Amino acid sequence: MRKVTILLIIGLAASAYSVRVNAQTKVGFADVDYIFNQMPEQKQIQTELQSVQNALKKQMDTKAAEFRQKLEDYQANVNNMLPAVRANTERELQQLQTNLQQLQEDAQITIQQKQAELMEPVFKKVSDAIQAVAKENGFNLILSGGVSGLDVVLYGDEQLDVSDLVLRKMGITPKPKSDTTSSQN
Repeated sequence: MRKVTILLIIGLAASAYSVRVNAQTKVGFADVDYIFNQMPEQKQIQTELQSVQNALKKQMDTKAAEFRQKLEDYQANVNNMLPAVRANTERELQQLQTNLQQLQEDAQITIQQKQAELMEPVFKKVSDAIQAVAKENGFNLILSGGVSGLDVVLYGDEQLDVSDLVLRKMGITPKPKSDTTSSQN
């Protein structure tokens, strides 16, 4: 009986502590995609990335056309080639194909690096604004929502969404969420 009483007291104390801790913790979430899509920097970043992609595509198209032309020449003349010339041409074609694949991989890396370079100051700006909003409004924790594939919030009451506060902190007047989400689709 004494053990049951002690366990009951410990259980009540633990639940009282838990309620007190929960009452003191203020949690919110920020829809980072929603915030980013309303930032003026977003259009500039998209334009700059598109410019880089177009330049790389032009370079790849030139190399691909060169490869196709040599391949067509090879296929048209393969029966008339000496074995040594054919082997040399096949090595050339193989090297051109390898170079083209490497160029494609390098282009993807270049685009990813450029995107990271352009996004770094934007992420810092959003992060600083989220931290300021959290401190000003007494939030202990701000979770991330609205980041494709990286959502930490599976459900959040709209009253806990600090996204509009973050936008105002950065000097941006928030648009209604339905306007920004419909423009994304």
